Amino acid sequence: MREVVRFTSTLIVLFLIIFIVFTWPFWGLIGIGLAILLIGIYDLTQTKHAILRNYPVIGHMRFLLEAIGPELHQYFVESGTDGKPIDRNHRDYIYSRAKKENENHPFGTELDVNQENYSWMQHSIYAAPKLPNPPREIIGSKGCQQPYSASIFNISAMSFGALSKNAIMALNRGAKAGSFFHDTGEGGISNYHLMGGDIVFEIGTGYFGCRTEDGFFSPEKFQINGNRPEVKMIAIKLSQGAKPGHGGVLPASKNNEEIAAIRGVKPHTAVISPPSHTAFHNAKGLLDFIQQLRELSAGKPIGFKLAIGSKKEFIDICLAILETGIKPDFITIDGAEGGTGAAPIDFSNAVGMPWEEALVFAVDTLRGFDLKKDIKIITATKIFTAFDIFKALCIGADVCNSARGMMLALGCIQALKCHTNTCPSGVATNDARLVNGLVVEEKWKRVKNYHEEILKDFLDLLAASGSPNLKHLNRSLIHKRQNNKHRSFEEIYPSIPEGAFIK
Repeated sequence: MREVVRFTSTLIVLFLIIFIVFTWPFWGLIGIGLAILLIGIYDLTQTKHAILRNYPVIGHMRFLLEAIGPELHQYFVESGTDGKPIDRNHRDYIYSRAKKENENHPFGTELDVNQENYSWMQHSIYAAPKLPNPPREIIGSKGCQQPYSASIFNISAMSFGALSKNAIMALNRGAKAGSFFHDTGEGGISNYHLMGGDIVFEIGTGYFGCRTEDGFFSPEKFQINGNRPEVKMIAIKLSQGAKPGHGGVLPASKNNEEIAAIRGVKPHTAVISPPSHTAFHNAKGLLDFIQQLRELSAGKPIGFKLAIGSKKEFIDICLAILETGIKPDFITIDGAEGGTGAAPIDFSNAVGMPWEEALVFAVDTLRGFDLKKDIKIITATKIFTAFDIFKALCIGADVCNSARGMMLALGCIQALKCHTNTCPSGVATNDARLVNGLVVEEKWKRVKNYHEEILKDFLDLLAASGSPNLKHLNRSLIHKRQNNKHRSFEEIYPSIPEGAFIK
């Protein structure tokens, strides 16, 4: 309420300034004087803001500038390479491909190639023939009866509620048109997910979409959603990059009656999922849960998603796989840099392993226990460009997802208002007026275009590296500058031979 009063009074001040210029002076001056007097009295008597008590009326300019600070910084201050969390060059890369506009960059790179941690790919003077079509990956281990052929680039987990209904519909229609999958996020399956696109049904700690009234897992409700023909895979979310070790957050301002009904919760309340699952409590319990979901879904691919925290816990899962013989079909590795919606700042800034080290560790651990050949690695976190995909696959990932990249393709302007329900582009809000600004019929085409164009770029890079197919990708093709020397990823992160840990 205080924010509304503050913003309203600020608008009044601006209106008065305009009014004095364009109205008949006599009545305009009287009206302005009266309004300024009333605002000044309010400012002097309120007790919440010292600035307004000390600087009545004009102090509102501070709050106005604060409110539009991110926009001022983004459009007038930052360069092409220093914007956070996503710089202007990366945003322009996505926008240009989503709109199929000019994709070339003039006058050379803006990056400092001598900067610490600068990464680049090795090319060959004997380029390989360019593949006619983007490759796909079959996901499904021996226990899977309905394997899925996945694109190597897909829509990462974003829930309805965190994103608007129009955003969800546009994403799903784009996925249908481009033949790639759309992860539902942990918010359950809404009607807006059912536009014909392939779905990965994500199950979080709140069990939305398969939840009993008291918040526990419901096998009966899972069977209804898990056996939908649109659902191609099921992912168990253990943790995510934005807030590892913390449950998902849906602000009360976004939790309307429709979203609450889909999730099975009380509307207009903040929904914070538990930090961990109640259906299992250890590595063996996780694998038993995977087997249960596999049976309930008639053999669809089942996997889990996590941000790496404790290495020992991931190793324990691998040991339990060897002991029980129950294998997930895929594992999604998130990095601490991830995040599209609301998260506590300390969790965003200081919890979890960064993406590069997390992916290397997961791939090497699976290889060491001779499991990588049966378990696909999906990865997400700041996957925006073809080089990002190339780098991830060279490290050892099989499939890449993007959340914020897809949001930008929809028209997100990085206003940093995802958690306030005031997203100006209609992507991350449930305000009907703002949502209507996102035209589904136009935006789904941009999602499809972004997917299509980034894979064209990837095929160009693949050919330039001298690799005729994905099997030739390896860590020696990616280099990084460290301590004033360029070293390949194979030197920085030596590959672990298959079965080395067992032997």
